[in-house]
Amino acid sequence: MNDKLLLENYLLILKSTVEVYVHGTLESTNKDIKELLKSCLNNTLDHQKDTYNEMIKRDWYIVSNIKEKEICKALSNIQNKE
Repeated sequence: MNDKLLLENYLLILKSTVEVYVHGTLESTNKDIKELLKSCLNNTLDHQKDTYNEMIKRDWYIVSNIKEKEICKALSNIQNKE
Protein backbone atom coordinates (compact mmCIF):
# COMPACT_ATOMS: atom_id res chain seq x y z
CA MET A 1 0.00 0.00 0.00
CA ASN A 2 1.45 3.39 -0.94
CA ASP A 3 1.32 6.67 0.95
CA LYS A 4 -1.31 8.19 -1.32
CA LEU A 5 -3.70 5.30 -0.77
CA LEU A 6 -3.07 5.40 2.99
CA LEU A 7 -3.93 9.11 3.16
CA GLU A 8 -7.01 8.65 0.96
CA ASN A 9 -8.28 5.91 3.26
CA TYR A 10 -7.44 7.92 6.36
CA LEU A 11 -9.32 10.91 4.97
CA LEU A 12 -12.39 8.73 4.34
CA ILE A 13 -12.19 7.35 7.88
CA LEU A 14 -11.94 10.88 9.30
CA LYS A 15 -14.98 12.01 7.30
CA SER A 16 -17.01 9.08 8.63
CA THR A 17 -15.80 9.74 12.17
CA VAL A 18 -16.89 13.38 11.91
CA GLU A 19 -20.41 12.21 11.04
CA VAL A 20 -20.52 9.97 14.12
CA TYR A 21 -19.33 12.77 16.41
CA VAL A 22 -21.78 15.27 14.92
CA HIS A 23 -24.73 12.96 15.48
CA GLY A 24 -23.53 12.03 18.96
CA THR A 25 -23.11 15.68 19.88
CA LEU A 26 -26.55 16.57 18.57
CA GLU A 27 -28.29 13.68 20.31
CA SER A 28 -26.46 13.76 23.65
CA THR A 29 -28.46 15.06 26.60
CA ASN A 30 -25.61 14.75 29.11
CA LYS A 31 -23.58 17.99 29.26
CA ASP A 32 -20.26 16.27 30.03
CA ILE A 33 -20.67 13.73 27.23
CA LYS A 34 -21.74 16.45 24.82
CA GLU A 35 -18.60 18.46 25.63
CA LEU A 36 -16.40 15.37 25.22
CA LEU A 37 -17.95 14.61 21.84
CA LYS A 38 -17.53 18.23 20.73
CA SER A 39 -13.86 18.08 21.71
CA CYS A 40 -13.40 14.83 19.80
CA LEU A 41 -15.20 16.36 16.82
CA ASN A 42 -12.91 19.38 16.80
CA ASN A 43 -9.80 17.18 17.06
CA THR A 44 -11.02 15.01 14.19
CA LEU A 45 -11.77 18.09 12.08
CA ASP A 46 -8.21 19.29 12.72
CA HIS A 47 -6.83 15.90 11.60
CA GLN A 48 -9.03 16.04 8.51
CA LYS A 49 -7.76 19.52 7.64
CA ASP A 50 -4.13 18.49 8.15
CA THR A 51 -4.58 15.36 6.03
CA TYR A 52 -6.39 17.30 3.31
CA ASN A 53 -3.62 19.95 3.25
CA GLU A 54 -0.92 17.29 3.07
CA MET A 55 -2.67 15.63 0.14
CA ILE A 56 -3.01 18.96 -1.67
CA LYS A 57 0.66 19.73 -1.04
CA ARG A 58 1.61 16.44 -2.69
CA ASP A 59 -0.86 16.94 -5.58
CA TRP A 60 -2.83 13.90 -4.45
CA TYR A 61 -6.08 15.81 -3.94
CA ILE A 62 -6.92 18.07 -6.83
CA VAL A 63 -9.24 20.99 -6.19
CA SER A 64 -10.71 22.86 -9.11
CA ASN A 65 -13.15 25.73 -9.16
CA ILE A 66 -16.41 25.20 -10.96
CA LYS A 67 -17.28 27.84 -13.50
CA GLU A 68 -20.43 29.86 -12.87
CA LYS A 69 -21.82 28.69 -16.21
CA GLU A 70 -21.61 25.06 -15.06
CA ILE A 71 -23.35 25.87 -11.77
CA CYS A 72 -26.18 27.65 -13.58
CA LYS A 73 -26.57 24.70 -15.95
CA ALA A 74 -26.76 22.22 -13.06
CA LEU A 75 -29.32 24.38 -11.22
CA SER A 76 -31.38 24.68 -14.38
CA ASN A 77 -31.36 20.90 -14.83
CA ILE A 78 -32.51 20.41 -11.24
CA GLN A 79 -35.30 22.96 -11.59
CA ASN A 80 -36.50 21.39 -14.84
CA LYS A 81 -36.82 18.00 -13.14
CA GLU A 82 -39.13 19.35 -10.41
